[in-house]
Amino acid sequence: MANVINYISNAAIPVIITVIILYGLKEKKKVFDIFLDGGKEGLEIVIKMFPTLIGIFLAVGALRSSGIIDLIVSVITPITNLLEIPSQIMPLALLRPISGSASMAVAVDIMQNYGVDTLTGLITSTIMGSTETTFYTIAIYTSAVGIKKTRGILIAALAADVAGMVASTVICRILS
Repeated sequence: MANVINYISNAAIPVIITVIILYGLKEKKKVFDIFLDGGKEGLEIVIKMFPTLIGIFLAVGALRSSGIIDLIVSVITPITNLLEIPSQIMPLALLRPISGSASMAVAVDIMQNYGVDTLTGLITSTIMGSTETTFYTIAIYTSAVGIKKTRGILIAALAADVAGMVASTVICRILS
C-alpha cells in the first residue's frame, strides 16, 4: 500500500502539468506565454512583499534575542497559574502569531523537555495545529493585494489565535 501511495504522490505533479498543457493546446492557447506572464506577476508580488517580510523577520529576531519574551512570560505567569494554563507554553503562545519557524523551535523544545504525551506536550501540539502565524499571514495577503488598513483584520485574527490557544488548553485538560 505504501508503494502505491508513494507512486501516486510522485506522479501527481507531472500528471497535472501534462493535463494543463493538453488542455491549453486543446483550447488553442499559448501555454508557455501564459506561464511566463504568471511568472512575471509572481515576481512582482514577491518584490512588493519583500520589505514586509524583512520587517517581520527582523522583529522576530529582536524579540527572541532581547529577552522580552521571557520578561512577558514572567509577568503573566501568575495569571496563567490562576487559569491553570501551563506557563511552559506561554513562549509558544506569544511567538506563534508572529513566526512559524520560531514557534516550531519553541514547540520542539517544549516537547523535548516535557515529553509529547504530557499535558504540556499535548497542549503544545494542539496549539500548533489550531493557530496561525497571524502577522505573517496578514502581511503577505494584505501586501499582495495592496490593503493598507489592517486593524480590523488583526484584531479578529488575534482573537481567533487566543480562542485557539484557550480551546487547546481546555480540550486537552478535559481529554487527558
